[in-house]
Amino acid sequence: MSQLIRLQDIQATHHDLIGDDYYDPTGKTAYGAKEDKIGKIEGALVEDTTGRIRYFIVDVGGWFSSKEVLVPAGLARIVGDDIFFDSLTESQAEAMEEYDHDYQYSYEEQNEKDRQAFVADTVPSEERLEIAEDSYNAPNTLELLEERLTVNKDRIVAGLVKVGKHVVTEERNIEVDLEEEQAHIERTNVDRPTDRRIGDDLDGNNQTIEVELEADRARVNKETYVAEEVSVGKTTEHHTETLVETIQREELDVDRDGNVVDREGNIVDRDGISAEDVRRARGM
Repeated sequence: MSQLIRLQDIQATHHDLIGDDYYDPTGKTAYGAKEDKIGKIEGALVEDTTGRIRYFIVDVGGWFSSKEVLVPAGLARIVGDDIFFDSLTESQAEAMEEYDHDYQYSYEEQNEKDRQAFVADTVPSEERLEIAEDSYNAPNTLELLEERLTVNKDRIVAGLVKVGKHVVTEERNIEVDLEEEQAHIERTNVDRPTDRRIGDDLDGNNQTIEVELEADRARVNKETYVAEEVSVGKTTEHHTETLVETIQREELDVDRDGNVVDREGNIVDRDGISAEDVRRARGM
């Protein structure tokens, strides 16, 4: 019967077996179904004979006030510093036994408890999960992330044009031809006899003749005309602007051959543990 021990213990006692680049999920953020943030990874349980990670110790305090459970490693999806358990629900976690730091767990015993917890009566039928053998294999795929730039354009007011009008007063000179009648007296000497007596056509002592003299007088009127029309439009000009931004991406770090070696550089292959076993345990 395979015994399960904490990863931190095997790191302390079998450092020469697992090496320095062994994957350690401790402290990474944990997410459940629908990417609910449920807590963090408190550690892992590995097989004492192979060093393979079989369980993640998961703090599900995001669902409960305080509880740690053992989740099969094969249900995990590793993305950078985050670990996603896409099929783990609150009902499943509630049906699991709380992790006991002092208990000596075995792979077979815990496997049987898993099969019962994930299909417990308290778990809704649509959330029940049949645990398969590959549910205990640590993921051998890491998702490498990178940042990409996306550029959006915002419409802003870059300028404002106001057009108005005001009144300007100026004097204009206009020349007008005017006519004016002047009195002109002509006297002609006449020498002919008449039957009238002197004074017969006088009204009193005087006789007058009135003649109206006409003249043109200038009259100026003002009329308003539309002298000019002003239209205001817009034109669009294009220019290219260069933006500088820093982005990040993740790159994979692996050793040259993927083998476990001792301090002298010899490949370790002992007690039935092959280099291939360790590479799989490392997710390589």
